[in-house]
Amino acid sequence: MVLVVRNDLKMGKGKIAAQCSHATLGLYKKLLHRAPKALNRREMCAQPKVVVKIESEEDMLVLQDRAKSLNLPTHITIDAGRTQIAPNSRTVMAILGPVGVVDDVTGGLKLL
Repeated sequence: MVLVVRNDLKMGKGKIAAQCSHATLGLYKKLLHRAPKALNRREMCAQPKVVVKIESEEDMLVLQDRAKSLNLPTHITIDAGRTQIAPNSRTVMAILGPVGVVDDVTGGLKLL
């Protein structure tokens, strides 16, 4: 799983951790209903996660479109706006799939 964090929001470390957790759980819930066999296979392996950064919401949405075109499941977390950032901000996107395919989408991004 790759977690793509918006760097332009300037979230604190704790906020990033919470948003990454929300994104992971959101994608898990989607897969639980839509692709339980794929989820089960993932649970049998090490479940690696990589966190990268992206510079804007627009770039994140372009990345999501690319992932969807490759049939990769995604989930974008939208913040409620109770603490550090504005309500309805898209903060983190989770992407899951075969390493080579996910790398085609996120391989050019830098680690957070």
